[in-house]
Amino acid sequence: MSIYDTLNPEQKRAVLHDKGPLLILAGAGSGKTRVLTHRIAYLIEERDVNPWNILAITFTNKAAREMRERVDNIVGYGSENIWVSTFHSTCVRILRRFIESIGYSRSFTIYDTDDQKTLMREVCKFLNIDTKKMNERSILSVISRAKDEMISPEEFALQAQGDYQQTKYAQAYSEYQKRLKASNALDFDDLLYKTVELFQTNKEALLYYQNRFRYIMVDEYQDTNNVQFQLIHLLASGLNEYGEREYNLCVVGDDDQSIYKFRGANIYNILNFEKAFPNTTVIKLEQNYRSTKSILNAANEVICNNQGRKDKTLWTENEEGEPVQFTQYETDFEEADSITSEIQHLVNTGKINYNDIAILYRTNAQSRLLEEKLILKNIPYKIIGSVNFYSRKEIKDILAYLKTIDNGLDNLAVKRIINVPRRGIGLTTVDRVNDYALQQNISFYEALTRAQYIPGLERSASKIIPFVSLIEGLKSRIQQEGYSLREIIDDILDATGYLRELEEENSEEAQDRIENINELVNKLVTYEENSLEPPTLSGFLEEVALVSDIDNLNEEMNHIVLMTLHSAKGLEFPYVYLCGMEEGIFPGYMSIFADNPVEEIEEERRLCYVGFTRAMKRLSLTAAKQRMIRGETQYNKPSRFINEIPRYMIKMNTASPRKVQFSKMSNDSISDKSPGILDFDKPASKPQAGYRPYYTAETKQFEGTKMGTLDYGVGDSVKHVKFGVGIVTDITKGGKDYEVTVDFPKFGIKKLLSTFANLIKID
Repeated sequence: MSIYDTLNPEQKRAVLHDKGPLLILAGAGSGKTRVLTHRIAYLIEERDVNPWNILAITFTNKAAREMRERVDNIVGYGSENIWVSTFHSTCVRILRRFIESIGYSRSFTIYDTDDQKTLMREVCKFLNIDTKKMNERSILSVISRAKDEMISPEEFALQAQGDYQQTKYAQAYSEYQKRLKASNALDFDDLLYKTVELFQTNKEALLYYQNRFRYIMVDEYQDTNNVQFQLIHLLASGLNEYGEREYNLCVVGDDDQSIYKFRGANIYNILNFEKAFPNTTVIKLEQNYRSTKSILNAANEVICNNQGRKDKTLWTENEEGEPVQFTQYETDFEEADSITSEIQHLVNTGKINYNDIAILYRTNAQSRLLEEKLILKNIPYKIIGSVNFYSRKEIKDILAYLKTIDNGLDNLAVKRIINVPRRGIGLTTVDRVNDYALQQNISFYEALTRAQYIPGLERSASKIIPFVSLIEGLKSRIQQEGYSLREIIDDILDATGYLRELEEENSEEAQDRIENINELVNKLVTYEENSLEPPTLSGFLEEVALVSDIDNLNEEMNHIVLMTLHSAKGLEFPYVYLCGMEEGIFPGYMSIFADNPVEEIEEERRLCYVGFTRAMKRLSLTAAKQRMIRGETQYNKPSRFINEIPRYMIKMNTASPRKVQFSKMSNDSISDKSPGILDFDKPASKPQAGYRPYYTAETKQFEGTKMGTLDYGVGDSVKHVKFGVGIVTDITKGGKDYEVTVDFPKFGIKKLLSTFANLIKID
């Protein structure tokens, strides 16, 4: 039997296609890697294509290694001549051969992120750029976006004319590139940017690789950015022996899984593929081999609400499986406790293992409560795509401040924060202080208090004294009567400008770090509220130290995994818990109130679709009515993505105020008669104001809504979680909600639905 007989009809069509552009729309779990490797084998075995005429590109080293192994196994002899690599690795190989034509030596070095930051610090110092107003990260982010759009420093400078801030960025971009070239170095963006520049200016180099790569295959095409599109378009535009442009380009992707817009991915590369490459053949791989019918049906219902997508519907021959579960808890604490208790029960039955389970969430900050509950229940776990909550840089920084304030004897803590944020205190100064402390047999912090008397520190002392004053001031405040532990973090953030720096950076990473700091505030507030002894800073630090002591976790043992939805792409698990399914969390407020909310919400919905399709056997969705954000309790409605699943496809439960018990649960599903479970099929006798108690498939909306009254009116001051304080200028009563118009000083006039805005009146 031929290896091609094992393919389903659409997979086989894609494999046997050998001429012209091919777009394979490969749904989740549809066997796309299998198609790519079999297509390579077919071209070599049946169409006599030379292995060295084939280029296969993917995004990650892991994916490239896996594809290389499969290609080697299926092709055998000659497969080593096929280029199977990432975009960046491909570009490095090309540049090593031809980069001299654009003014670099072949022995160029590649700068990593730390090298870039170091170089940018030098640039900012040289240009007298105040890094408190324009930090290095934000400048590098602007430069990265410019390179993605193939905008040179000269073009950027022309576009920046008349704008002070953009002109500063332009100066930094120009000086940064000048210094890179002087060092014969490229950063990661340059690897792509300079390869396209090479092909645009050196026709010999372009022709060489167009002739070399007669067949090009690109995996995860929905994740390509603008410069990657330019690179592929140039390589695929070669002429055949008859002088015809064939575009023997095969791209595989799923627009429904395009979730990396924040990294520069352009979904229109895949949506408009047929326009860029005429006479494209489109093949849809819609048969899923991973999930049950119930899971796929729910995923299809959610994603079909997106307008910017190719029409396709996943289906499977797998079993129907149990319905998707949705449970709404009173608090995020109950949510974490219940999920971990259920996992403990399921594993104790002996039917599944820990490594069958994944807990997914929208942001890294959500892991904190889950981690604590897992540790308390002695459940082994591993965080993928991130470090453990208390090991994250921003958390360690704030905890180091707290330790220094608490007793000042932790030398490592003091050394960690003495220049965080930057105060101009370098390693030489730190070494001199450390030497003095050792000579005098005193702590590092005490030595700092004597900085003006340490030989050789005459100039540096002026930078150390404000730091000591800051710590001493915070120490005195915490001893004041009525001063809460919550306030100490706020004072640290305000006094150091730590949070302000992150806000000014205005990047996805910075936002993630801000959310993590807010989650630490939640932990502190929870400790104060629940401590059996009078709460103290020492007690809090002790509790954190015990909770975060996971260094002895055996990485090879059977464990569950925790990760963000972005990190989960490409993975699969029999049991998936997707938590935090609430408006304001997922989708987040930044998407809901974005300048272009339609695009942002569609990106969030694709992320939700990715989360759903990671599950093989059971998908459990959870939400909390109350969730603590930055030490304040917020009340959130269930996510709109829950509403988009027809009522008959989802078993909707709500936990009772008392702790949910799992001792009587079946192995395969949550019983309707399990303690503490209420079914939404039975409408609440007294629905809460603004609360939608049950859902109908016919109207695709919640019914039975009883609209309550508002506790604010026109002219009142109200507070919003994102926009801050504003004045209500108008209130319009709609069919099922109030539309509230608020004038926010910093963000302008916003029209908000009262149910989701959660506006708080300020007296």
